[in-house]
Amino acid sequence: MRSAVATLTYVYSDQTAVLGPLAMFAEPHAYDLCDAHSERLSAPRGWEVLRLAAQPDAARPSGDDLLALADAVRDAARPTDAWPAEDTAGGSGIGRRGHLRSVPTPDP
Repeated sequence: MRSAVATLTYVYSDQTAVLGPLAMFAEPHAYDLCDAHSERLSAPRGWEVLRLAAQPDAARPSGDDLLALADAVRDAARPTDAWPAEDTAGGSGIGRRGHLRSVPTPDP
């Protein structure tokens, strides 16, 4: 058994088979192929095979990726006493931090 090196997908409306770099996530209609099968790939008559070249630096993290990771770790390590309250002008009492919301529990 050989390791997968490319992912095959189909665009039925354009009658195109697309062979590109190995996908990062599993998709229901994508097929991972080894190097031997990706080289021998053929499509049905009337279809086009579009081969996308892999970028050699795409697998390595970029400087932007590393900075974003460092910022996320730094933010997670910061102590927070209380979430800043936003949107409380109407007296809703909903606190907001980033994309998370804290909704108070109603009194029984």
